[in-house]
Amino acid sequence: MPPSLLRWSALFMALSLSACDDAPRFTQAEPGEARSGGEATVRKSDQNAFSMPSANLSPTRRLDFSVGNSFFRSPWVIAPSTTTARDGLGPLFNTNGCQNCHIKDGRGHPPTPDSDNAVSMLVRLSIPNEPAYAKVIEQLGIVPEPVYGGQFQDMAVPGVAPEGKVRVEYEPLTVRFKDGSEVELRKPKLQITQLGYGPMHPDTRFSARVAPPMIGLGLLEAIPEAAILANAQAQAKVGNGIAGRPNRVWDDAQQKTVLGRFGWKAGQPNLNQQNVHAFSGDMGLTTSLRPFDDCTDAQTACKQAPNGNGPDGEPEVSDNILRLVLFYSRNLGVPARREVGSPQVLAGKNLFYQAGCQSCHTPQFTTAADAAEPELANQVIRPYSDLLLHDMGEGLADHRSEFQAGGRDWRTPPLWGIGLTQTVSGHTQFLHDGRARNLLEAVLWHGGEAQAAQRQVLSFNAEQRAALLAFLNSL
Repeated sequence: MPPSLLRWSALFMALSLSACDDAPRFTQAEPGEARSGGEATVRKSDQNAFSMPSANLSPTRRLDFSVGNSFFRSPWVIAPSTTTARDGLGPLFNTNGCQNCHIKDGRGHPPTPDSDNAVSMLVRLSIPNEPAYAKVIEQLGIVPEPVYGGQFQDMAVPGVAPEGKVRVEYEPLTVRFKDGSEVELRKPKLQITQLGYGPMHPDTRFSARVAPPMIGLGLLEAIPEAAILANAQAQAKVGNGIAGRPNRVWDDAQQKTVLGRFGWKAGQPNLNQQNVHAFSGDMGLTTSLRPFDDCTDAQTACKQAPNGNGPDGEPEVSDNILRLVLFYSRNLGVPARREVGSPQVLAGKNLFYQAGCQSCHTPQFTTAADAAEPELANQVIRPYSDLLLHDMGEGLADHRSEFQAGGRDWRTPPLWGIGLTQTVSGHTQFLHDGRARNLLEAVLWHGGEAQAAQRQVLSFNAEQRAALLAFLNSL
C-alpha cells in the first residue's frame, strides 16, 4: 500500500474511534452514492459539467432542452427590434441574458474593483415592514424601497438612467484554529453610489446575492413537501439548537401562500415563478404572470420607454418561451461525484457527520412519483440540503426579512456539484454574497445554529481539514 494511502487509512481509523457516539462511521461508499441525481446523474466533470441534460432524458425531449438552452444563453435586445422574439430588454435591468449571471449554468461572483457592473451579483432592497403594507408583504414578502423597488438595477436602456453603481469593499477578519493555524476571512461592505433617482429611504435594507448554480433544480422541486416538513419537525424534536423552518411564500399563479423552496431565503415556491421574477427583475422582461415593467412610480422615463409587448398585449417573454426555459432549468443534470470511496474522502465524510453538518445539509431524499417531469420522479437524490431556513448568526446576517425568513435566516444551499465550481465557473467564491474565497472560508463563516459545527471544524488539525475539504470537493 502506498505511504499516502496508509496515512489516510490511519486517519480514517482514528476518526472512527474519536467521532461522536451517535455519528455514523463510514468505511466504504454507500450503494449509489456517486449518483447524486439518481438516474438523471450526468457523467461530465469538465467545464460543461453543469450544462448537460438529465442523463435519462430521451433524444426527443432533449430537443426541447436545447431550444430552452438557446433562450437561456442568448441575449435579449432593446425594443423595438426586428428580433421580436427576443426584444423588450429593460428599461432597467441587471443583465441582458440568463447565462451572464449563471456562468456556464454555474455560480455567480461579486464584482471586481474594475467591473463596470455587478452582473452576476444583484442587490435586494426593502424597508421595514409596517401594518399599512400588509397586502404587499403577503404577496412580495417585503416592502420595496419606494423609489428603487425591491431590486437595485445598475443598467438601463438609452434614455433611461440606471439606478446607480454597486461596489463591494472588504475588511479582514482573522479566525484561529485550535492548532494555532489562522485563516483571514473577508467581511464585505456594500457600496451603492451614483444614485440615479435621488436618495433612498433612510431605513433601506440591502442584501447582496450572487447567482446560484442551476443544476438539479427540477429534482429539488420534486422533493415531496411532506419530506421537507418532516425534516423540520425532526430537527425541532432533537432540541440541539438546530431547528430548520420552512418559509411560506406567495404563489402568483395560485394566488395563495405555499411552501418556499428556491432563492437564498427560499422566497420562491417553484421554478416557473423563480424564472418569471428573474425575467422581470434581472432583465426587465414581461411575462403573462408579471405583465408589467419593473419600474416604480418615481421612474417616469422607465414607465414611458418602448417595450416589446405584442400588438394584442402579448408579453415580451411568450408562454412558449417561458415553458421552454422552465423545461431547460428543470432538466439540468447533476454531475456524478468523484472518488467517493477513497480513504481521504471517507475520512472527511466522517468528519462532516462528526461536526453535525448533515443536520442541515440533509444528504438524501426520494423525489415524488408525480414529479413535473417523468424523468425526475422516484429518484434517490443526494442534494445535501433540507431546503429549510436556519439562523446562521450575526456574521452572515443581512438584517432583511423575506416572508417568514428573518434577517439572520438563510435556506440551506445544496452542496451537490460544489467541488466543480472552479472547473465550471472559474472561481471558488461561496455563500450568498460570494464573500468566501474557498470552501474552508465558507465553513468558518457559519454561526448561529451552525456555531457548534464551526467550533468542531476549528478543532480539526491540518490533516483533518484536508480530509473534510476532500469530501466537500467530491460532491
